[in-house]
Amino acid sequence: MKPTYGRVSRYGLVAFGSSLDQVSVFGLTVRDAALVLQTIAGRDERDATTADVAVPDYANSLSGDLKGARIGVPRELFGEGLDAEVRARVEAGIEAFRELGAEIVDVELPHAKYSIAVYYIIATAEASSNLARYDGVRYGYRAEDPEDLRQMYRRTREEGFGAEVKRRIMLGTYVLSSGYYDAYYLKAQQVRTLLRQDLLSAFERCDAVLTPTSPTPAFRLGEKTDDPLSMYLSDIYTCMANLAGIPGISVPCGLTSAGLPVGLQLMGPHWGEADILRLAHAYEQAHPLTETPQVISSQ
Repeated sequence: MKPTYGRVSRYGLVAFGSSLDQVSVFGLTVRDAALVLQTIAGRDERDATTADVAVPDYANSLSGDLKGARIGVPRELFGEGLDAEVRARVEAGIEAFRELGAEIVDVELPHAKYSIAVYYIIATAEASSNLARYDGVRYGYRAEDPEDLRQMYRRTREEGFGAEVKRRIMLGTYVLSSGYYDAYYLKAQQVRTLLRQDLLSAFERCDAVLTPTSPTPAFRLGEKTDDPLSMYLSDIYTCMANLAGIPGISVPCGLTSAGLPVGLQLMGPHWGEADILRLAHAYEQAHPLTETPQVISSQ
């Protein structure tokens, strides 16, 4: 469960992407997620980005009655690149919501196709800026037995940052460099605004937008290390909520023929956590995942 930007304090976190970073909740059930979110949400004087917005009783909002609920489905996101088995499980989930009493409506997100490009420009740019301040002095990894302070900084960053972190820092440094800022970072922020407007327009017609969580089933650990672009595309559905600062939740909706889990995502308007928790809980109660996903060796 990823809350609205500003719903949960980020005090104490190492900053990655300042306009994207959010503290989220994992749980065995939707009720677990609701209870934890209830506990950690709210205004924090130590984080100026937290909003002074009342926190509802999320657990009490959980009910099985979806009469009057409207769920929007952006059909353009169910086309090319979506695994056939993932599509089948998610479409079955859509029908399950219809059977529970929700109204299914078509919505359009015309700028969603740019979300991956926008996300990985903004995220890497902000990571480059934020992690430039990482020195290993106050927290996190610190290199042992440096000769002097400069070597400590250099070795800490060289040893402590993994290959993917270094890749993102370099990408972000590039898009922020002289001559490229307007072409990449500024343009990405403009498209981000269009994507946010698409979602706000969709929420005028529905209470939540439903998409797959990922376009493919889970891949093996390390399988896509040498193909970062393919790995980044796995975020195509979930990065929209981060870019728009809206809440989202992923709920299991079955297994593939190979025994790999599939999830459906529900996104709601700002401060709409209670509604998407209610929808997710109703689905979970009607269609619990009772099968055990398979463990596939990465060898």
